[in-house]
Amino acid sequence: MPGCFKKTLLALASLISFASFILIVVAMGTPKWMTGKILCKTGADLVNATDPELIKFIGEIYYGLFRGGKIRQCGLGGRRSKFTIFPHMVKKLNTGLHVMIIMFLCVAIFFSLVSFGFCILNAIKVPYRAITGPAGLCLWNFLAGGFIVLSVTSFMAAVKLHHLTERIANFRENVFQFIILEEEFEDCFWLCVAGATAHAVILLLVAISGINFPKIKTKTEEANVTAEDIMY
Repeated sequence: MPGCFKKTLLALASLISFASFILIVVAMGTPKWMTGKILCKTGADLVNATDPELIKFIGEIYYGLFRGGKIRQCGLGGRRSKFTIFPHMVKKLNTGLHVMIIMFLCVAIFFSLVSFGFCILNAIKVPYRAITGPAGLCLWNFLAGGFIVLSVTSFMAAVKLHHLTERIANFRENVFQFIILEEEFEDCFWLCVAGATAHAVILLLVAISGINFPKIKTKTEEANVTAEDIMY
């Protein structure tokens, strides 16, 4: 049976694994990975808008992995609209990269649950197979954290290198052209970063749980040992 200290660390690790699972699921289902300000370039050019007048042509956009919304400002007031990434918009994006981001997160969810299960198993008893012991815990958490990092990096590449926000803003816009003034990673993106950090913390806890700390003997125990040694 694992010691009390090891049980506590592994119980904490199981809670963190489950928390990581929740963070990823929430992040995937919420449309707030990215927000930005979009300028209706066509409208601004038509009226030769100067700096004070440009505010009438600046709208907002937000989106996640599956859906989002935007406010179009083309000089006639704001018009709100919502959109879904699948099945049509994704064809205008980098389809392979976007699908890979979702697949990476799904795999990370799976390994987070595997880590959660094996953390509980190790807290209850000492496994007789290495793959279910501390070595397995390190492997599952490394894979879970690694796939989250891959998804986050891929999303950043889609935004910065493939101009994801601009492509989404101009989807099915036949008359007006929008340009991106600013964009910012939002809470759901940082939830995934927190999930990857959680698995790094679990790796640290597993490493600490494997350390055999020396037991401190009380004076009573030392006295008993000395007396027995004298008798024998």
